[in-house]
Parts: sequence; C-alpha cells; structure tokens
Amino acid sequence: MTKNIVVLLVAVFMSLNCIALYAQETATTSTVDQEIQLMRKDLQSDKKLIVAANMVLTDAEARKFWPVYDQYVADLAKVNDTKLTLIKEYAASIDNLSDAKAEDLVRRWTDADDAAIQLRMKYVPLLQKVLPGTKAARFFQIDRRIGLIVDLQLASQIPLVTQ
Repeated sequence: MTKNIVVLLVAVFMSLNCIALYAQETATTSTVDQEIQLMRKDLQSDKKLIVAANMVLTDAEARKFWPVYDQYVADLAKVNDTKLTLIKEYAASIDNLSDAKAEDLVRRWTDADDAAIQLRMKYVPLLQKVLPGTKAARFFQIDRRIGLIVDLQLASQIPLVTQ
C-alpha cells in the first residue's frame, strides 16, 4: 500500500511541475487556464485514487462515503478557485507590486486558508455520520497530507515578493 501512495504522489508532483513549467512558457491566458483545468482534473483523479487506496471501506461505507467525498471535493474546488485567482493576480502584478496590493493579497490568501479550514470543519460531522470516527479521521489525515504536498509544490513555484 505504501508503494502505491509513493507512486501516486510522484504522479501528482510530476503533474504540478509540468503545469508550472508550461504556464511559464505559454503566452496566452486562455491556454494556461485550459491547462490548469486539465491539471486540476488530473490531480482530483489522482487524489481520489490515493484516498481509495488508503481507505479500507466496506461496501456499505463506500456507498455512503463517496457521495460525501465528491461533494467535499466540489466545495473545496471553490476555495481552490479563490487561491488560483490570487496566484494569477500576484503573477500579473509581481513586477510592480505595491504595498497595498501585497497586503490585500496576504489578507485574501489568509481568508482562503480560513475557508479551507472551515470547509473541513463543516465536513467532519458529515463524514462521521457515514463512517466510524477512526475512518473519518483517517480520511482527513490523508486529505490534509495531500493538500500540504500540493501547497508545498505550488509555493516552490511562486517567486517571493521582491523588497
């Protein structure tokens, strides 16, 4: 099982690196947006495979879990849309980033992080209704680890603000 996780995480890393390089080299915004959407779809698929490989669910649990999971992912995509918008704004203004714009981006990024936390908190009782507590906790551990890996990979591709 650990071998499967490593293989899937390597695939996630490769997807993120490829899209970051492609986005840097591509001239048109619409092409970048299309590539980002494809990458997100791939990442969601990879994430679902990682979750499936690490959640030992009975048939009855799986029938209840996957619809809740799919709704969670759809809601999380909205939060991630906000983060993507912020990344695009930052990229567009990186060469002439004012103090006010920098402060605004930091505040909005923190708001997006808070929204992700609130979303997780909203789904804790929903998952506890369809899974035993330990399995619900395991899901949130897996989800959080994947999220941290994606965040780290994205952060490594975004240049620091110049002083």
